[in-house]
Amino acid sequence: MSNIQTIEVPIAGMDCTECTQHVQRAIALLPGVQSANVFLASEKAVVQLDPSQVDLTLIRKAVEQAGYQVPEQAEAETGALAMGVSRSVLRLFGIVFAVVVFVVVVGEGLGLFEAVTEFIPLPIGVGLVLIAGYSIFRNVMRATLKGQVISHTLMVIGVIAALVVGEWITAMIVVFFMRVGNYAEQFTTERSRRAVKDLTAIAPKTARVERDGIEQAIRVEEVQVGEVVIVRPGEQIPTDGEVVSGQATVNQASITGESMPIEVGAGSHVFAATVAQLGSLRVRVTRIGADTTFGKVIRLVEEAEAHRADVQRMADKFSAYYLPVVATIAALTFLIGRDPLATAAVLLVACSCSFALATPIAMLASVGAGAKHGLLIKGGKYIELLAKANVVLVDKTGTLTLGRPQVSDIIRLNGMSESEILTLAASAERYSEHPFAQAIRSAALQQHLQLYEPQHFEAVPGLGIRAEINGQQVVIGNRRLIPQAQRLENTFDLEKQGKTALFMECDGQLAAVLAATDTIRPEVPAALAQLKTLGIEKVELLTGDNAKVAAALAESLGVSYQANLLPEDKIAVVKSYQAQGYTVIMIGDGVNDAPALAQADIGIAMGVAGTDVAIEAAHVTLMRDDWMLVPEVLQIARRTMRVVKMNIAFTAIYNLIGLSLAAFGFLPPVLAAAAQSLPDLGILANSSRLLRYKAD
Repeated sequence: MSNIQTIEVPIAGMDCTECTQHVQRAIALLPGVQSANVFLASEKAVVQLDPSQVDLTLIRKAVEQAGYQVPEQAEAETGALAMGVSRSVLRLFGIVFAVVVFVVVVGEGLGLFEAVTEFIPLPIGVGLVLIAGYSIFRNVMRATLKGQVISHTLMVIGVIAALVVGEWITAMIVVFFMRVGNYAEQFTTERSRRAVKDLTAIAPKTARVERDGIEQAIRVEEVQVGEVVIVRPGEQIPTDGEVVSGQATVNQASITGESMPIEVGAGSHVFAATVAQLGSLRVRVTRIGADTTFGKVIRLVEEAEAHRADVQRMADKFSAYYLPVVATIAALTFLIGRDPLATAAVLLVACSCSFALATPIAMLASVGAGAKHGLLIKGGKYIELLAKANVVLVDKTGTLTLGRPQVSDIIRLNGMSESEILTLAASAERYSEHPFAQAIRSAALQQHLQLYEPQHFEAVPGLGIRAEINGQQVVIGNRRLIPQAQRLENTFDLEKQGKTALFMECDGQLAAVLAATDTIRPEVPAALAQLKTLGIEKVELLTGDNAKVAAALAESLGVSYQANLLPEDKIAVVKSYQAQGYTVIMIGDGVNDAPALAQADIGIAMGVAGTDVAIEAAHVTLMRDDWMLVPEVLQIARRTMRVVKMNIAFTAIYNLIGLSLAAFGFLPPVLAAAAQSLPDLGILANSSRLLRYKAD
């Protein structure tokens, strides 16, 4: 039987989903290849193959024949540098675009074009047009060979018509406007690639393994399933596994997104990329590398970015109907009048620059308006999707809530005042790094209480702390650390309210119960109410927290919920709603939310508190921790789509009038070429209204 292997092959030169399909088809046709999946975001192909029939050399040749490259490893590692260069190119292109707009508006009026055409011969001008628009012409040719019509098909016809009548400057302007339309998609692709790179960067790199009774520091890739790894305080857990011995407070935010650490001990299951904040652990490895839960997060982001279907732009849809009309009118003009100049004039006036501007200029204006309001929208296609969204899925910690616990209750048990209890508790927790300790200290600070220096401090991993404050023995922890707290089990029902309780003992006497909870962002209820008025049919809470906490929060907000979710569970929920025909918004802030953010039709990341990975995987980023930006971005999107429809309608009417004049010989080619710029002012004026957007 053949020994099937899986290899990863870096691919360079891909800039769209169609590119991945070309590469995937080229590799899959090779003998010995069992399967091939090409990912645009991470610029690689994952190939299952029989090494006896196919090797990297054959794959490289197939990829190169498809028009792409397989870089050497050193080249692949310089991707970040290339990305920085490409961003500089995009910025430069933005400046060039502004200059071109100035030339279009002013140049024609001053007769600058005639002077340029006299100075530069037509053959050179044609060459410049072909060089500037090569990638666009190539994509149109590929689409045409497949029988597809895209918006650029119309524009390429206009370019050809302009060149036929000698208007190469007009052709060049058309090419520039087409390239501007691709700006947002290129920007989004680069940010998506960064999301995968950032995920990989925070993955554990080394592990401390116990071999033959000796601790050895090795690379994570060398760890074997069944081995025991040693995790010390403050270190990342390198693999998924089961705790053999030890106790620790583990921050699982990278997997569950929850700010409250959990206490783990023998028999507990732990995840790679989580952090042991307090205590040491010996963990028996159960999963390594790509098989770990964190490895699945990376893979899910890649797959969601690679397999999400691109939204067909409105201009593409219009082109499918408009192009046959133009071709028919041009053909009839030639057949009836036998006038090639009139035929060229028909093609020129039908493919005006305003048609290329109708959608991207409105989208870019909205992106600019959104930026002024604290919204980073990563592409025009997400504006179109936002305008028709009808389901919102929301992470809890750091998204609906502030992401940091606050003391909510102090229940006195022995006659001490609340200020005395809080003073002793905050003094005892003065040097603890536990989030609950930080909440207690913050509460004392808000009340301007004077804290004392502990004469003795001891952290008990997984249980709590012991300290001596002014001669008093203070113990703060859970029921396992303070046995007297067992009798209070049925007295206080704090957990049903979604709160976490700790008990305080002073000189051997139970003194108080302190409860903490993660606070809902104050603007959330109003924002959710506004979403409903905007036509959102369902809002659902998705959380890795327990059902009691989730139920309490969901009930207070009037939304549904699903609890105890891992990253793969969240992405499954998103897919389920999409399968039912809904357009899904996912809102989150953590690494664990990244797959769902990428899979959703629109992923929205809380930018200030959110992780870099979530921000890069999402399609919209809230640059302020303000939930009112969520309904605001929906309003921007819907207003934008109204403007886009107006632009397309105006362009269609203008072009149809021009078609009629050109077909009957009233509009010669030179005037037809000049007429292309006339509707531009209308499109720019209508789209500029989006820059003056004000929230309703």
